Amino acid sequence: MSFLPKSPKARRRLTLVAAIAPVLALAVGLALWGLGDSVSFFYTPSQAEAARPPVGRSIQLGGLVAHGSVIKHPDGAVEFTVQDQRALDKVVFRGDLPDLFREGQGIVAVGAFRQDGVFEAKRVLAKHDERYMPREVSKALKEQGEWRGEGQAPSYGAQPTAAGGV
Repeated sequence: MSFLPKSPKARRRLTLVAAIAPVLALAVGLALWGLGDSVSFFYTPSQAEAARPPVGRSIQLGGLVAHGSVIKHPDGAVEFTVQDQRALDKVVFRGDLPDLFREGQGIVAVGAFRQDGVFEAKRVLAKHDERYMPREVSKALKEQGEWRGEGQAPSYGAQPTAAGGV
């Protein structure tokens, strides 16, 4: 009793599928393995505190720049604190900041945490003014009860807890 089909045409198709499947599986496996190091996860400070990404792992850290936290050094380094509602992280960046960067503004920093818990950014992206919102989004937020008015930024009442060595 043979597992192969009796039809020669069906046997050819089965042989072709049997030859292509391992090659395709190998190609997909190599592609996923190659992309593994280039994937960058996005975290807010409280998510980063909970997830504790490994030191040196490239991630994106997003949140609001805390008021009074920006310190510019003569060597071109800039230190600031990124916060969300529950946590904050100290960020160090060397380079030119975007024009939209300011305290209270939302940013996304691309980089990695150092051994001492400070986030070392390689790139800083500033978000545009949050007063603009598409009609569909504002309608959905109103329906969910999340609407905060005409472009009002969220107010974080209590100061977040320290995280990441801050």
